[in-house]
Amino acid sequence: MYEERESRLPGAVVWTNTPDASDSGRVLPDGCMDLLWHEGRLLVAGPDTRAQVTEGTAGVWSGVRFFPGTAPALLGVPAHELRDRRVDLADLWPASRARRLGARVGAAADPPTALEDAALALAAGAPPPDPLLRHLVTALGTGRPVAAVAGELGLGTRQLHRISLAAFGYGPKTLARVLRLQRALRLARAGVPFAETAVHAGFADQAHLARDVKDLTGVPLHVLLAR
Repeated sequence: MYEERESRLPGAVVWTNTPDASDSGRVLPDGCMDLLWHEGRLLVAGPDTRAQVTEGTAGVWSGVRFFPGTAPALLGVPAHELRDRRVDLADLWPASRARRLGARVGAAADPPTALEDAALALAAGAPPPDPLLRHLVTALGTGRPVAAVAGELGLGTRQLHRISLAAFGYGPKTLARVLRLQRALRLARAGVPFAETAVHAGFADQAHLARDVKDLTGVPLHVLLAR
């Protein structure tokens, strides 16, 4: 069973999931990175370009999902180094630091809250989030063209691409595509017909929506909704 709540860290989400060992899950790309706790391990989930299929991962998973573009500054690693990967935190931090955090989370009565406390401590020791990144996510999330957003920010396309790689793990066009997928899923899950979903989410037509969903998630839209 999956549950989530809004975090005390702005823009973040705290979640837990208890899958059955026989379940096959599908983690969809959303532009985010997560700090994870599972079976005594701290991991970082990098930004995904395609759905990650999980099988045989029984036990309780806990996580903090950071707002897009904010995790690299907190964790100290560029997002593109973790693209489509799940990495032990001890491989990114000094081992002693990762062990101390792991011990705190493991001893906590509520691991999700302990993870959230760790995220808040990381944010308190880091510079404030770059407003440019939030503007980029907001603008692309509404379907604005990448070139137009770059012009608004006073950035050249190469500079914007370089910033996006470090913050999101991929270029702005891929980010826009992922955010468009998430818009479409929200509409379709709310019962909006697929043809209307395609128009409102920014696809050329329903066939374009179908191709993009299948490419990014590995399954057709109606299968995602059934799950």
